[in-house]
Amino acid sequence: MVEIERAVYPSLKGRTVFITGGGSGIGASIVEHFCEQQCRVVFVDIAVEPSRGLVESIASTGAPAPRFVECDLRDIARLQGIVTRTGEELGPIRVLVNNAGNDDRHHFAKVTPEYWDDRIAVNLRHQFFTAQAVHPQMKAAGGGSIINFGSISWMNAEGGYAAYTASKAAVHGLTRSLARDFGPDRIRANTVVPGWVMTERQIKLWLDDDGERQIRELQCLKEKVYPPDIARMVLWLAADDSRLCTAQNFVVDAGWT
Repeated sequence: MVEIERAVYPSLKGRTVFITGGGSGIGASIVEHFCEQQCRVVFVDIAVEPSRGLVESIASTGAPAPRFVECDLRDIARLQGIVTRTGEELGPIRVLVNNAGNDDRHHFAKVTPEYWDDRIAVNLRHQFFTAQAVHPQMKAAGGGSIINFGSISWMNAEGGYAAYTASKAAVHGLTRSLARDFGPDRIRANTVVPGWVMTERQIKLWLDDDGERQIRELQCLKEKVYPPDIARMVLWLAADDSRLCTAQNFVVDAGWT
């Protein structure tokens, strides 16, 4: 992973940031980056031990420690309640990062209605309801930035996980609709679209010789994409530097798509 000098965004200092799925992988890097910007960070995740470890790790660096709240994002009432309490305790949420998702593989012939609904709940539904819950806070604060997470998988017509690709394609429509509905309140909505990001999970499950070959052949830039590469795009979209960017897709995939 290439280390670079990181930008500092003065507009982010002190802002309340809410992140879903922040305990590991891309989400953990996003949490770390916002803490480095001196933000008030709250993240939710279903994985307790990695999340607590992340809080301790960030605190040891001297950066403001994030707040972790355990939450299964399929429980919309609990999720929205955490959003409300965050605003009451830390000040209105100005940045929402809908990062959480799970690219569980499945054969189309084995998908049941129950499994389909669960995948939609894990990968799409919570993004809308988190945005719905945060809207009053952002409106009262004079604006905000919502960053939803998509995927290049559906753009590349990938198979083997139709419920996931359908969910991620829908995120793009959701983002554009939110941008239109929330725009009058100076709330921006954009989609970050990661390529194949080298998280611990991805490396363990799928990075084999064939995967290495695909990176060499399909990416314009022959470097692996890592979580900080995604986090840095998220920071820019959260900051006032991108104040007139909304309803857009920002692809970070080294030119794969």
